[in-house]
Amino acid sequence: MKSFTTRVGSYFVATLLLAAPLSASLAGELHALVRDQKGQPVVDAVVLAMPTDRRLIEAPKPTRNIVDQINKEFLPYVKPVYVGSLVHFPNKDNVRHHVYSFSPAKKFELPLYEGAAAPPVLFDKPGVVVLGCNIHDWMIGYIYVADTPYFAKTGSDGLAAIRALPAGEYVVRVWHPDMEGTEQATMKQLTLGADVVTTEQLLSLKPTFHIPRQSGSHGAGYH
Repeated sequence: MKSFTTRVGSYFVATLLLAAPLSASLAGELHALVRDQKGQPVVDAVVLAMPTDRRLIEAPKPTRNIVDQINKEFLPYVKPVYVGSLVHFPNKDNVRHHVYSFSPAKKFELPLYEGAAAPPVLFDKPGVVVLGCNIHDWMIGYIYVADTPYFAKTGSDGLAAIRALPAGEYVVRVWHPDMEGTEQATMKQLTLGADVVTTEQLLSLKPTFHIPRQSGSHGAGYH
């Protein structure tokens, strides 16, 4: 028969083994509301949560990232992805598009093509990538290449939810293509546990100018 000390020791070790995965699996949610200087909800704002302990960063499950070209527009207008992601650029219009970017975070070019034949593009450096089309000047889009896998984009209600966040300390920041100032100015430090934490961010947005759509001709199949 085992001694009392041996049994207590075995129980203690078993308890630790059971508790370890439970504490490691603790995950919370961050709900963020983003408003502009008029108090209106901001759509297409990217909310990011960076753990101060980088060991909490877990590689996300592979997903198929797509920026469509529909009705001579990039959809979605803002697409956040994790650094190292591939992005596909299918063309669902019946005209040709020529997608490019001169942004330091990713310079690339997809020459004239129709359909979904263009190869995917690897976004291997964090930063903002501005998309354009050489044929349709009004086509503008953004890919935000995040340095953290914990991010979400606001909807028309200005809300974004980041789920399955390991418990710990985080620095939360916000980016939007029309924001004044830098995203560093939006930084907040928050503690997340196995619960829901809410935060609110106020952005000052600049007036925007949109290049008017044109029906000019570049030849057959380019309209």
